[in-house]
Amino acid sequence: MSQAPLTKTSARKKALDYHRLPKPGKISVESSKPCSTQEDLSLAYTPGVAQPVLEIAKNPEKAYDYTNKGNLVAVITDGTAILGLGNLGPLAAKPVMEGKAVLFKQFAGIDVYDIEVNAKTPQDFIKVVEAIAPTFGGINLEDIAAPHCFEIEAALKKKLDIPVFHDDQHGTATIICAGLINALHVQGKTLDAAKIVCLGAGAAGIASLNLLVAMGAKKTNIMLVDSRGVVHKERTDLNSFKKAFARKTKLRTLEDVMTGADVFVGVSGANLVSPAMVQSMADRPVVFALANPDPEIAPDKARAVRSDLIMATGRSDYPNQVNNVLGFPFIFRGALDARAKQITEAMLIAAVHALAELAREPVPASVLKAYKLKKLKFGPDYILPKPFDPRLAERVPQAVAKAAKKGMAAAKRR
Repeated sequence: MSQAPLTKTSARKKALDYHRLPKPGKISVESSKPCSTQEDLSLAYTPGVAQPVLEIAKNPEKAYDYTNKGNLVAVITDGTAILGLGNLGPLAAKPVMEGKAVLFKQFAGIDVYDIEVNAKTPQDFIKVVEAIAPTFGGINLEDIAAPHCFEIEAALKKKLDIPVFHDDQHGTATIICAGLINALHVQGKTLDAAKIVCLGAGAAGIASLNLLVAMGAKKTNIMLVDSRGVVHKERTDLNSFKKAFARKTKLRTLEDVMTGADVFVGVSGANLVSPAMVQSMADRPVVFALANPDPEIAPDKARAVRSDLIMATGRSDYPNQVNNVLGFPFIFRGALDARAKQITEAMLIAAVHALAELAREPVPASVLKAYKLKKLKFGPDYILPKPFDPRLAERVPQAVAKAAKKGMAAAKRR
């Protein structure tokens, strides 16, 4: 007998019960050393703890040998851009940060402290993170609104000697780029020649375009659209991040720029793209409608007017989910393993290629079983690996660590 679908009321209750029972929250702290005897106690705390303290005081790098620093990431937010829900404050963001901690642990074995900061200004937030940074091997910034997120990340990268990563920017960009490379390959197109429209000029949109350009996309082929229309040279309301993609053009609307486009990337809001816009795109188009929970255009509406498209969304109930869990756990795993001081563009590009290449390989039986599928093969409905693919934990961190070590070696030679 088939199970009845969840109603909105029952789905809400199920989600709330999951977070509340059998005890509130999703994460806890557990000891990694025995502490059941007097000797254990004397080693865990006084007097035994004095020995690693003295070693670290002489050489700070020893913290990686004697503490959890090398496998500990801070997931930090101010709650100004919570998971598509908006600015609801730091406390309301805590369930999301705990969720992020679960994913770090589940997929990459990384421990996390979630930290919600009540900061009135970006400068206040920066000071807090800088002050607590010695505790951690890496900083994952999360759910911070643009443009403050750009300022915060840039400042912390300059101030800290551990990796700082804003997942809403670079994690999203990494997965978009990996999926887009494969989608264009399937469609017989190339990144350097593709005409790209990006709807959404926040953290994810700007970071994705920057990474696409670094990988070979041409700025002259990119049209950025925000809530006021096309980002063009004559506008006087643009911040510096949008100005970098301002075009000299007479086109003013999303409808205008969609005509003849090879690629649409949406990181904006629900139902902003019409079937007519998709119909006006070039042959064999690629549509990444990534707004959550409702995409810029529903897949059934897009496919009704274009049978030749490749479609991706941010949802798990459609093929080709663009899911950040494919990136951030493994990018941090590689960075921590290499003891990298920062996460560089080269490391992100290494992750992009590792993800893209993995999707082109035969899919293990364990993945088919996990997703209750009989077959899965690289093509229009499979352009990105599945999150529970066990090969991710090996391939992506290795690629990232290799790029990190190459970068560190090059820096030493300079």
